[in-house]
Parts: sequence; structure tokens; C-alpha cells
Amino acid sequence: MLIAAAATPFGLVPAAPAFTHPAWLVWGIGVGVCSSVIPYVTDQLAMARLPRATFSLMLALLPAAATVIGLVVLGQVPTMRDLTGIGLVILGVALHRDPPRGKDQRGVGSSVHAGGAAARSRSAAAGNLSRELSTRRGAPSSASRAPGA
Repeated sequence: MLIAAAATPFGLVPAAPAFTHPAWLVWGIGVGVCSSVIPYVTDQLAMARLPRATFSLMLALLPAAATVIGLVVLGQVPTMRDLTGIGLVILGVALHRDPPRGKDQRGVGSSVHAGGAAARSRSAAAGNLSRELSTRRGAPSSASRAPGA
């Protein structure tokens, strides 16, 4: 960014015609939106909806897709080193497994279960309180009633 800040004054004068030409200005905005905004929003939406392993594998496939597009559209032939690197990244992400969680570590699933246990505990406490209050008033509780009564 420091280099861009230093080079901007030298590039403004040659770029001035692009700022005054409506079609070129629209093309510049289109390139900015298509190259930055759309990929960023798409990544954020995918990250929110996909499991972590699936999202990371999809992210690892980006260099492979870029290599294929570079080969087909631009005629850039990847070297063996490029292909090996891409393959190793995809293989590493595909083979990665999260370590099993211990009882003392809480993950997303355990917090859901803990919330369910807390709700059951509150429900049981409310039932106990209800039985105690009805017993004090002289009404038989549901636990002390005879079957069929």
C-alpha cells in the first residue's frame, strides 16, 4: 500500500481520460465489483452455510480452478512444481481430520446438549415445586395419586 500511495500521483494524470469517459468508468467499476465484491460476498455466504471441512476443501480447489482457467483462457502452461503444490494442498485439506474432543472440551454439539440438560433441569425443578405447593395446600400431587384416579 505504501508503494501504491507513492505511485498514485504519477498515475493520476495518465488515468484522467478514463475518469471522464463514461463507458471506461463503468468498465472499471464492473471489474472492481466482479473481482472483489462478488467473490468476498460469495465466500462469506458459503462460510456461514457449509461445514468447516467442506469450505476449506472448496477454498483449496481455487488454485486448481485458476490454473485450469489460466491454461484454457490465457494459454499459461503450469510447471510440474505448480501442479505438485496444488495437488499437495488439496490432498492435505482432503485428508485432514479434527482430533476427537474430550469430555472437558466443549464444542458446538456439547453446548447444545448442555442447554438441553439445563432446560430439563429447570423443568424438573418446576415440577418439584408444583408438587410441593399442591401438597402444602392439601391437594394430592400427580405422583401420589393412585393409578386410574
